[in-house]
Amino acid sequence: MTSDITLFVNPTAGRGRGARATRPAARVLRDAGFGVRTVLGEDARDALRRARQAVAAGTDALIAVGGDGVVSLALQAVAGTTTPLGVVAVGTGNDFARASGLPVRDPEAAARRIAAALKGDGGRPVDLGRVVRGDGTGPGDPMEAGTWFGTVLASGFDSRVNDRGNRMRLPIGRLRYDMAVLAELAALRPLPYRIRFDDEPWQQVAATLIAIGNGDSYGGGMRICGDARMDDGLFDITVVGPCSRSTLLKVFPRVYKGTHRDHPRVTVHRAARVTLEAAPDWPLRTGPSAGSGITGYADGEPLGPLPLTAVTVPGAVRLLGAQ
Repeated sequence: MTSDITLFVNPTAGRGRGARATRPAARVLRDAGFGVRTVLGEDARDALRRARQAVAAGTDALIAVGGDGVVSLALQAVAGTTTPLGVVAVGTGNDFARASGLPVRDPEAAARRIAAALKGDGGRPVDLGRVVRGDGTGPGDPMEAGTWFGTVLASGFDSRVNDRGNRMRLPIGRLRYDMAVLAELAALRPLPYRIRFDDEPWQQVAATLIAIGNGDSYGGGMRICGDARMDDGLFDITVVGPCSRSTLLKVFPRVYKGTHRDHPRVTVHRAARVTLEAAPDWPLRTGPSAGSGITGYADGEPLGPLPLTAVTVPGAVRLLGAQ
């Protein structure tokens, strides 16, 4: 029986739910016969360092307690290793847990599922994406380096909203995001991209946003890549073409049910490897610098400006309790 597992905790997730979830989750796991230790960090960098130390020291499982942010950090520690990942999802969005069929905001149920998997099949292999800056060739090849992600890599309107929100000091909380959305809507324009799927020829497209999905949702249930599966070795890529503000406001609410994909401005592609570049010299009416400053976010975390290359890595992590 597995005897030593590590709870990797974000105590501030979900307005304190991470801290409150630790005790019941640990109790269930100890009652099931497991030794449990807890890892915290002073900040994200320190937390990741401690998680990697736990994996290197031979912990039998790393259990992320919190939201998608702590899951993202945990993936950097366990992906590509033999250490399985458990998730006690008590954050705000919990998109990774939802995509995996895991309990949400029920730490005891999540812990029971984890314990059963550790005593049973040892976890289900699931795919992850891996992304690097550049075109994915040479020393930065995604198979050798880069950032792992479990749900969605996004760029365009949504990444610009995140960029603007991160630059704003006031207001605080959800209102800051809402203000950033309004500001970006006022400045809405199509962005010029070059995109390549697998080894196909490059395409030049004007897009409001492009989302590369290993999982189906981001932002707390927005099913931007609604048919994406985490066990098929492929991304689902959603391209939202040029939209007016009124069209975007009408279409975007449909993303929660995934019905936005029926709109004529939306196209969906499937590929195992995707490269995105900004195309600042492509002659759009928005001007020669329109493509500059396009950034990417994966699992809600900033990656930096394009170009970016993402590849699927089948079975990159064993996920405990996934359905």
